[in-house]
Amino acid sequence: MTSPGTGRKCHYADRVPASVLVVDDDPTVRDVVARYLGDAGYRVDVAADGEAALAAAAAHRPDAVVLDLMLPGIAGLDVCVALRAVPAPPAIVVLTALGEEDDRIRGLELGADDYVIKPFSPRELVLRVAAVLRRAAPGTGDAGILLDGDLRVDTAGRRAQLGDTALALTTREFDLLAFLVAHPGRAFTRSDLLTQVWGWDFGDQSTVTVHVRRLREKIEADPTAPRRIATIWGTGYRYDAAADPAPVRSV
Repeated sequence: MTSPGTGRKCHYADRVPASVLVVDDDPTVRDVVARYLGDAGYRVDVAADGEAALAAAAAHRPDAVVLDLMLPGIAGLDVCVALRAVPAPPAIVVLTALGEEDDRIRGLELGADDYVIKPFSPRELVLRVAAVLRRAAPGTGDAGILLDGDLRVDTAGRRAQLGDTALALTTREFDLLAFLVAHPGRAFTRSDLLTQVWGWDFGDQSTVTVHVRRLREKIEADPTAPRRIATIWGTGYRYDAAADPAPVRSV
């Protein structure tokens, strides 16, 4: 089912409007979220379970997915894994209940870009969707390339490469990597990173911890003994340049 937008248009990757798949087994939640997203100018498809979600995603290739983790049939976490595995995967915002912290963290570990806790404000959810789409759109970052040894971060094209290998990064993982590489040698608290990278004034700081761990698995030779993203005990994290001189930006 598609709900056409009745409000302003939303631009994403030069397409108007962007498309969002809402996956929730609660018909009230589906209808309310779809209506708010439609009023914001998005094309909206809905699905009530994991199997229908994967079928809809394969048929329509949404730009973003709002995904409840508690689904009948195929579990929400399994849907998240399947969505992340496709070429040019959608941005994913997961919905979790207040007491489901383990599932929320697991969703982030599996590649979700953001999360919203139930009960939630539909307006907040629309803003979260807009934020992940805006960050995922090519060409929305600072024009330039960040270089650090064999690590290359193309902020305009939103691509990252380690040696000859293209890095498969989620929206938030790319944002975090680009931010850290652009500020070598400077320590940031988890709260700083939530504000600077996520745009949150408050939130669950374990989100930062999860994304740092995932980045280390992708850019460190030994994630258990990281040389690039250092933990500063009692503070947070610091990016230590692997190359000499320090990372530079070329335009």
